[in-house]
Amino acid sequence: MNTQITVACPHCQKKMTWDSSSPFRPFCSEQCKLIDFGAWVNERHVIMGDSQTLVDGNLPDDHSDE
Repeated sequence: MNTQITVACPHCQKKMTWDSSSPFRPFCSEQCKLIDFGAWVNERHVIMGDSQTLVDGNLPDDHSDE
């Protein structure tokens, strides 16, 4: 059975086939991939951490005893 998986590009929502003929998957094109990468670099996309998240390479100051 040959089943093709179709997904939406995370950036532009264009439908694409998820297989080895799609070199930029999960994106539909290099342009969409680079736009998404630029959003991460410019910190428009972030993964939120807990209260111990590093800030400028250092743990935040602990002011719990104040």
